[in-house]
Amino acid sequence: MVDFRRWIIVAAVLALFAGLASAQVPNGGATGQLACTASVAVPPQLRTEGLTELIGDIVLTCTGGALLPNGSVVSTANITVSLGTNVTSRILSTGNLNGGPTQNVSEALLLIDEPGSGLPSTIAGTGPTAPQTPCLNAAGTFPIAGAGAGGCVQVVNNVPVNPLNPGLGTIPVMSTQGGGAPANMYLGLVSANQVTFAGIPILPPVTSGSTRVFRMTNIRANVNGLGGGLLNGITQLVASVAISGNTALPVNNPVIVAGFIQPGLSTAVTGVSPAHNFLQCTSENLTGTALLKFSENFGTAFKTRVAAGPPPPGSPNANGQTGVGTALQNIPGLIYNSESGFVIPFASFGFTGGIVTSANQIGLADYGTRLKAVFNNIPAGVHIFVSLTNLTALNSATTAQPAGTSTASFAQLVNGETSPDGNGVAPVLGPTASVNSNATAIAEVVQNGAGSGTAVWEVINTNPAAAETFSFGVWTSYSANQNNGVPATGIITVNQSYAPTPGPATFSAGAAACNPDSACIGLTIPRFADTSTARTLLNIQLCSTLLLFPFVTNQNGFDTGLAISNTSTDPIGTTTQQGTCKLSWYDGTGKYPPTGINGTDLTKEAPVASGTSAVNLASTLANGFQGYMFAQCNFQWAHGFAFVSDLGARNLAMGYLALVVNNGSFSRPNAPAAESLAH
Repeated sequence: MVDFRRWIIVAAVLALFAGLASAQVPNGGATGQLACTASVAVPPQLRTEGLTELIGDIVLTCTGGALLPNGSVVSTANITVSLGTNVTSRILSTGNLNGGPTQNVSEALLLIDEPGSGLPSTIAGTGPTAPQTPCLNAAGTFPIAGAGAGGCVQVVNNVPVNPLNPGLGTIPVMSTQGGGAPANMYLGLVSANQVTFAGIPILPPVTSGSTRVFRMTNIRANVNGLGGGLLNGITQLVASVAISGNTALPVNNPVIVAGFIQPGLSTAVTGVSPAHNFLQCTSENLTGTALLKFSENFGTAFKTRVAAGPPPPGSPNANGQTGVGTALQNIPGLIYNSESGFVIPFASFGFTGGIVTSANQIGLADYGTRLKAVFNNIPAGVHIFVSLTNLTALNSATTAQPAGTSTASFAQLVNGETSPDGNGVAPVLGPTASVNSNATAIAEVVQNGAGSGTAVWEVINTNPAAAETFSFGVWTSYSANQNNGVPATGIITVNQSYAPTPGPATFSAGAAACNPDSACIGLTIPRFADTSTARTLLNIQLCSTLLLFPFVTNQNGFDTGLAISNTSTDPIGTTTQQGTCKLSWYDGTGKYPPTGINGTDLTKEAPVASGTSAVNLASTLANGFQGYMFAQCNFQWAHGFAFVSDLGARNLAMGYLALVVNNGSFSRPNAPAAESLAH
């Protein structure tokens, strides 16, 4: 899916290791004491929202040491990587294994001498050209002891560089006690902020120009809260390496930078309707509401589940983008820019049922990067719909998944935050409706009964060489019944973030409560902290007009005639509305008449239909009153008229238009501006 620019970068990285990876070079003289140097060739950019970020591969390059006798057991050491935060690599198994102590066996992996890398090797079938062989005990399962007693014990096999010319010296290589291929893959044990690779055989490379390489990969870290930011700069994730045990070795440069932390996601809501405003009195039917925008702050902030590229030979998945194919991601040193790391079958280490992994693959993420929108404060009767895929605009058509080596951005709506991709295919949701003459497929967001609903999209195709923006459309439907307060007025908000964002205690079948900030069996990978803030999606406003009648009297032989007209029926296309007007009277001493006079509240509500006028007398509505009156009409485009006269209008009379108070009401469709305090 992603073009060969990715592989060009990878080739450059591998070239850095070409001189480091081989322990099988001609004898050129001793190099002194055995010592190792730690490095991370390409520290990756890490998302500060991430709870399971893959740090850069840590490589120990060892030189020197004394030649060991043929057939002798290779001494072992424990190699420990410590971070300033919890290690969150997937736990493959916990408990008492092989009679040993309770341990958390993880997907973190140590490789010896870059097996399967394709780099050259002096002795065929050794080092980089050796098969990838996991450390197993006699029972064929992974031993916590590694190559120590009871584990995959390794012995020295000093192989002549050239049997016909003994003067060229020998190359020390490892093999099993039975002469089989050396164990060159070891799993790490996770505890809090450390991962320990126990019982690692340390065979000195001895000869000048020869090295022994230990690569530690699949180490995930909770980098949320460690800093990083566009304003505060980029924070370094620091790792330290120590070697202890039977073979304690000095480590040069033991403290290294394993990644650079910065926010990976920026979000925005682009309103479609003016200021996100909708009317309670006007029904909406799949009305375009907004575009939700998710932008990555660097080119690899959005990742596919596994690297793009052709499927491996014999793979049942035609689409290598979401396939499980391990041949895509088992080359040491290769940079895949995916949510998955170094992927191998967990059965290779003798693990069987009951172990929680992703599709039975060590290092395989459960899904690609997921993007989430949480809609809150949704009134009863309001329906929210979202596009099935990312769009350029609300009126753009749904497109199919890009094929071949396309770098086009593509994401699909899936059925939940943590639903794993099954058999290499994302659990996409189908459409429940369509818009734009059926060109754009959309689906309704399922609500939880408490006015909230969530939509989640998975990144299926992305270009790691560019910072991308994924936009998803939102549509709204509801049937208006303002007289009954339907839908309720208020602001519907949306929070945008990565997904999933587990809470502080997440439970899963067969597992105790899991802390999402640490390594745990019950949680999927990747997962993120919710750093979102609520934004306005749409504002359902009350349809209203506030009228002020500044002088109304029903004293000293005078009376006031009052008229309120509903002018929402007009020749310029205004939406017709109807409703009631609540009249509030003030006589200088407070609201009049007081509630409870003669057992009756004289505040009245007058119904006014569209295109009609309601008329009445002050003497009927508020007998004996003199002061001013507000009419609060729950429809737009109300206008009022008052006529004050003596009885029968024989001597004195005057009339005026009620003042329209600007209360934020919408303007007419073709009018130049909203009405304000005026006639």
